[in-house]
Amino acid sequence: MSRALVLNATYEPLCVVSTRRALLLVLDDKAELIHDTGLSFHSERMVIPEPSVVRLSYYVKVPYQARIALNRRAVFARDGHRCQYCGSAAENIDHVIPRSRGGAHTWDNVVAACRPCNTRKRDRLLEESGMRLHRKPIIPRKRTWILVANGTMRADWEPYLGALESTLSA
Repeated sequence: MSRALVLNATYEPLCVVSTRRALLLVLDDKAELIHDTGLSFHSERMVIPEPSVVRLSYYVKVPYQARIALNRRAVFARDGHRCQYCGSAAENIDHVIPRSRGGAHTWDNVVAACRPCNTRKRDRLLEESGMRLHRKPIIPRKRTWILVANGTMRADWEPYLGALESTLSA
């Protein structure tokens, strides 16, 4: 099933939901349709466009800043599915400071890596392996989790989320 971006009344991104849930929000007048996918749902008396972006009719106060879970998919999304050592397609995650050397399993110590680079580095520090990082690992910004939840960013979501690079570098 397709996914839809839910915006607060102030146009800030809140979450990604199933298309069905977004459609129910629109039908219950809890949200308005901002963008559709070009497809539609048909009932006996209605034709309703499939939502891609909906905006809530009321403001929802977000009580806390949600942390982004550290997992393989999220690391790949942050690093653009590229090895941070050589730039080729990433297949693994690597700890910059190996866990065997006291390195933590945290955002600023985990990077995406290709198999050859991961094997070459083994459980050594960067200086010992003679390798260097293309980009220092950072904790993703608040909007990146939406990309992780969906796996990709639709073109009609970009005005509300911003480009991935701008969320990571800011």
